[in-house]
Amino acid sequence: MRLFSENDTVNDSKLWKASKPPFLFAWVALLAVAAILIWRAQHPIDETQIIVASACVALGSILGCLPFIFDYRVSVKSIDAAALGSITEKIQSLEKLSSQISAATNEWMNAQMQAEKTSNLAKEIADGMAGEVQRFSAFMQKMNESEKAALRLEADKLRRGEAEWMQILVRILDHVFLLHTAAVRSGQPKVIDQISNFQNACHDAIRRVGLAPFSAEPGEAFDPPKHQDVDGKAQAVDGGVVAETIASGFTFQGKLLRPALVRVKAPDAELEPLPEPAEEKTEDLPLQEPN
Repeated sequence: MRLFSENDTVNDSKLWKASKPPFLFAWVALLAVAAILIWRAQHPIDETQIIVASACVALGSILGCLPFIFDYRVSVKSIDAAALGSITEKIQSLEKLSSQISAATNEWMNAQMQAEKTSNLAKEIADGMAGEVQRFSAFMQKMNESEKAALRLEADKLRRGEAEWMQILVRILDHVFLLHTAAVRSGQPKVIDQISNFQNACHDAIRRVGLAPFSAEPGEAFDPPKHQDVDGKAQAVDGGVVAETIASGFTFQGKLLRPALVRVKAPDAELEPLPEPAEEKTEDLPLQEPN
């Protein structure tokens, strides 16, 4: 980049002027780069992007001031060259030189004021962007808290709904089990087959939602986590075994929901059969909360 004309002479101080358009173009270009960087940055704007944008603005300001600085230096050099002439010419041009120095000083002061204004403007822009980032962060945090509260409320509703429909399904299956038990005790094969098919169909349907019933086989060893004694005397029976199942137990998605209600007897003892299904015993069985 050439700052001066090739035909410039030492004494043609008016022609010793820096070419300002390239510097002004560089200044505008750097300001445009900073504006585009801020405009296209993802919010919130990180610290690196703010530093780069500020550096572009500062560098553009410096480039905008350089031609005036060059003009000042050239003017000073021109004055020094003229001072090497004769004393007479120096005395005659003293007033002219004084005015040139004053003009150059004023121009430098104006350039310095413009640089200070540009620096203050860049600082204001940076402060404004920092405030916008803080407000945006607070807004996003508030939105996240609102969404979390709404999700917790919906999750609680879903849990309550899940507990309600599990209670309903368990009560229905308890009645189906009692109906099947009554059919078995009736001794009628056709009724037993029909009720068994109906019970199997109900079991297949509820397995699709993760709810599975289970029963204890007669003669099976009493297992406190899986079985519950209908008489509440399981601890008094030494090596007790299951005599019959009064109500089915249930698991939900592989986790125990309710133990099976059974009658327990000693291994060699005989147990009198119940005359009718003990429906009232199943009404008080609570459901455990699946972990």
